Amino acid sequence: MVEVSVVGDRVHFEVEGMDKVWAMKSRLDIPLQHIRAARIDPEAAKGLWHGLRFPGTQVPGVILAGSFYQFSGWVFYDVHDPERTVIVELEHEHYKCLVIEVSDPQAVLSRLQSAIAAQ
Repeated sequence: MVEVSVVGDRVHFEVEGMDKVWAMKSRLDIPLQHIRAARIDPEAAKGLWHGLRFPGTQVPGVILAGSFYQFSGWVFYDVHDPERTVIVELEHEHYKCLVIEVSDPQAVLSRLQSAIAAQ
C-alpha cells in the first residue's frame, strides 16, 4: 500500500511495510506540475500481463509491485487489492504512470485533484 501526501508543490508517495521490499522502492517524490491526471481504476491492476518486470514482484491475485516496462514506457505498481487502485498519470518523469493501492481511493483522488486545481 502507498501513503499519498501533498507537501507544497510536491506529492510524496510513501510505499509502506514489506511492499518496500517487493517493489524495491520506498518513496517517490513527484512535482505537482508533473501530474497530468488521477483516477480510480480497479481494472488496471487486474489480469496477468502488466509488462516486463524489472525490478519487482508479481504473484497473480496476491501482489503486483515494482517497475514494469510497457509499450508506452515505465509504470510503477504497488497493489494487493485492485479495488483500492488509484492511477496517477505523469509527464516529464521516469514513470509514465503510477498504479497504486491506497487505503481510501476517493480521499486520495480528491486530495490530488484539489492540489492540481489549486496550482
